[in-house]
Amino acid sequence: MLKEKLKKYKIILASGSPRRQQFFKDLDLDFEIRLKDVEEIYPPELEAAEITDYLAELKAKAFEGELKENEILVTSDTIVWHQNKALGKPKNAEEAFKMIKSMSNTTHEVITSVCFKTNHSSTLLHDITKVTFNDLSDEAISYYIENYKPYDKAGAYGIQEWFGFMAVAKVEGSYTNVMGLPTAKVYEFLTTLV
Repeated sequence: MLKEKLKKYKIILASGSPRRQQFFKDLDLDFEIRLKDVEEIYPPELEAAEITDYLAELKAKAFEGELKENEILVTSDTIVWHQNKALGKPKNAEEAFKMIKSMSNTTHEVITSVCFKTNHSSTLLHDITKVTFNDLSDEAISYYIENYKPYDKAGAYGIQEWFGFMAVAKVEGSYTNVMGLPTAKVYEFLTTLV
């Protein structure tokens, strides 16, 4: 449906995330992947959605002056916001364990920002989902880290994996947002472009 309407455009997805790429396939959109190395550093005073907004925009700026007339660039960033700090991707097992342990039996926010950039405009949107974890044993956390190696995931977990099935007590908001893309919002925005 939307694919037909967007056929004059070329969607460029600037993400190496297999989950985001799969979402675009599942939304039945034609897209091309273009990657650039961007150092994901943000000003320390930023909080919550300000961080992901800043990083999604930073990733889009790397393509400045390179987009053709009919191209729509999509960049995004996801963090877990918990106890007033951002949990990004863990560097090692120890860091992953600390992150997950800190979220045990509490509620955190998963925030994803998406930037849509063309030659003429740049639009940012973000979504926030609240996720509540059960009380997690050290054994379960260690098992997950050892077997699933969640080092490419913000907050050190994937809700779509074994861990999500047993650890998540409640999700308030978009489920796909927790996986890295608020698909309904993205789809809705793309329909406004045509």
